[in-house]
Amino acid sequence: MRYLTILLTSLMLVSCDPKDLQKVLDAVSNVPLSNADIAAGLKEALDKGVDNSVKTLAVKDGYYASIYKILLPEEASNVIDKLKFIPGFADLETQAIKKINQAAEDAASKAGPIFLNAIKQMTIEDAMGILMGNKNAATQYLHNKTYTPLYNEFKPVMINSLNKFGALDLWSDAINQYNSLPFVSRINPDLADHVTNKALEGLFNLIEKKELGIRSDISQRTSDLLRKVFAKQD
Repeated sequence: MRYLTILLTSLMLVSCDPKDLQKVLDAVSNVPLSNADIAAGLKEALDKGVDNSVKTLAVKDGYYASIYKILLPEEASNVIDKLKFIPGFADLETQAIKKINQAAEDAASKAGPIFLNAIKQMTIEDAMGILMGNKNAATQYLHNKTYTPLYNEFKPVMINSLNKFGALDLWSDAINQYNSLPFVSRINPDLADHVTNKALEGLFNLIEKKELGIRSDISQRTSDLLRKVFAKQD
């Protein structure tokens, strides 16, 4: 019987598509998949997503020249409109957007360890539901369970980067000038909060794309563990 199985398997390898091939190999090996294996596989997938997102965004113009470009807060439009005719502020929007994106790119380079520490919080009990859930279930789990602590750790990093590129000083000068104008409602938007949330949004989006790739494309399962774990959800 064992030789018959091997013969049948060999014949199938010639013609089956990658997903079917993966299923055949898993069936023949008959290696049990524990919840610990599943949790480890999901963490590895998220690790790869984090690595990909950081490498994509933590480079020159990673945010600025991509779909993840960070714009100014919505309430900034009033500031821009009022100050654009005042000497020294004519190019405020362009300068501010460039600086906050440079800061986000700088901060993203330091995001990896913060994300990876958060990934460790995934428990074995959560693993099976995530694996058999939606195609972005692992990323959503990471977002729902860890966004607040991630934000709290990431924001100080972002503030340092905003200061490094002079974004906060530029914005503070603009807000002070705006608030000194007659007949305007004083505002004081938290620029660091806005940029931190937008930067994390971009990072999470790329992590999600990597998860979707691993779930749907066998060629992206670059380890035995990933192949074994994600074959279960195919």
